[in-house]
Amino acid sequence: MAHYIALIHKDPDSGYGVSFPDAPGVTAVADTLDDALREGAVALGFAFEDWSGKRPQPRTLDVLRADPEFLAWLADAVVAAIEPAESAARAA
Repeated sequence: MAHYIALIHKDPDSGYGVSFPDAPGVTAVADTLDDALREGAVALGFAFEDWSGKRPQPRTLDVLRADPEFLAWLADAVVAAIEPAESAARAA
C-alpha cells in the first residue's frame, strides 16, 4: 500500500487538522499528534473504500515541493507519510 503525504496543522486553541494534498477533501481532526496520525490513516481508508473513479496516486515529497500550492499549504505544518488504514470490514 502506498503512503500519502499528509499536512498536519494546529492552531493554539484547536485540535490537530490533517489534510492530504493528493486526496482532496479527505481530512481528519484529533486532540493529539499521535491520534491525528491514526485518524488520518482511518480517514484515507474510509475515503478510498467509496472513492469514485481511479484512486489518486500519491506524489513524492520531492514532486510536491515543486508545487506552489503545496508550498503554500506547507507553512507551519508537520509533514507525515500516512498509509491508508484497512477498514474493519476488509480486515475481517
